[in-house]
Amino acid sequence: MKKNNSFILVGILSALLPGLGQFTTRQRYRGVAILVGMLVMVGMVAWTGHPFWYAAPILIWVWNILDALRLSIQGRGFPVAIPVLLGLGAALGIGWNAVGIDFSKADINRAVAIMRPMIHPDFIQKRTESIEAWVELMIPCLPDRSVSGQNTLDGKNVTVVPACADIGETLTLTATGLWPATDTEIWWEDPSGSPKMVAEGEGSMLTVRSDSTGALTASFKVPSTATIAIPDVNISPPHRIYMQQTRPLGGIELSYVGGRVLQGGLQTVAMALMATALALLLAIPVSFLAARNLMSANPFTYAVYFVVRTILNILRSIEPLIIAIIFVVIVGLGPFAGVLALAVHSVAALAKLYSEVIEGIDPGPIEAVRATGANWTQVVRFAVIPQIVPPFTAFTIYRWDINVRSATIIGFVGGGGIGFLLIELIRINDFRGVSALFITIAAIVILLDYVSAKIRERLA
Repeated sequence: MKKNNSFILVGILSALLPGLGQFTTRQRYRGVAILVGMLVMVGMVAWTGHPFWYAAPILIWVWNILDALRLSIQGRGFPVAIPVLLGLGAALGIGWNAVGIDFSKADINRAVAIMRPMIHPDFIQKRTESIEAWVELMIPCLPDRSVSGQNTLDGKNVTVVPACADIGETLTLTATGLWPATDTEIWWEDPSGSPKMVAEGEGSMLTVRSDSTGALTASFKVPSTATIAIPDVNISPPHRIYMQQTRPLGGIELSYVGGRVLQGGLQTVAMALMATALALLLAIPVSFLAARNLMSANPFTYAVYFVVRTILNILRSIEPLIIAIIFVVIVGLGPFAGVLALAVHSVAALAKLYSEVIEGIDPGPIEAVRATGANWTQVVRFAVIPQIVPPFTAFTIYRWDINVRSATIIGFVGGGGIGFLLIELIRINDFRGVSALFITIAAIVILLDYVSAKIRERLA
């Protein structure tokens, strides 16, 4: 009868408060875990407000009662995998709804339009040479402002008629002294330097082929957006019509985007190197102050240890990207802001790693040196440093590897490097350039990872 009463009591307690029945059967950790898990699950479901997900905490509540009953009878409960799987399933479902996953919104045509140019990364191009000419005109026509509508540049003569016009008016452009039988690209540029397309529909560049004598004639209208960026058309400088011819020379060369990609990659590696070097200068002395075995000799040094550890933990908890945003505001856009952000975070990370190395060294040499009456500085010099040089070097190289990866992301907020170029190319939809950047980033990371791994192997 006593056993039956105990059996009923455990079931009632588990029904009233999940985990309480397990707690009374001396399964305290199990009971606390069930209670905490149940509270978290109920909180998640209440947050979503969807009645369907209440099935998970109800099933876990039922399992909790049965588990407590079995514990009271047999001394062992049901597998905890059951409530864990129920909780994970509900969490994934709630998370799915919370982030609004909807594959029907995916635009396959847009994806194909993005991926197709990425098959041909913009690294190199055929060697070419080009010539350029331009002529000025006024928009709109005003009595006190005029230009000739003619220009001669290195033997190339360009004329536009009329030399002043209004939006939508037809212009006639003539040129001599160009390369014969060569396609010529023509576009408009307003006083702010913004290019405008002049082909039919204003959606593309106008292309006209010169004749056998190097002359051409083209007609087009003043773009409808010619003055859209001009605050006051009555005092604005002249507009320009540009033309450019390009012809192959044979062989290949680094493209313009390829050159910028190479420059951005080198800048990223340099940013990581400079940030690691700056961090190293601060992290080494700070790490000794953050090592418990060196700073626990008296209350004062232990207080210093506690303060230093707290500061390091705070700095490590802030992502380099957030730190970079702050430094961009302070020092402006560019690699310097990125270097400072990486350096601050690296100081905290390296000092933490270094201090753990110091705490894990053999205490024998430290005790031996202290027994000779050596002071703190002498203990560090003769008992600590000889043991920490190899792991310090390995961690430093590893941190440089991490900083190279982080430098790419920091560029997204104006911190310079290859990431800054990447966000520029994405904004102008140059996905051939984006593909070149992806390949460059992967190559840099793989190469540095291989080199750093080999160096760490030798130091181990």
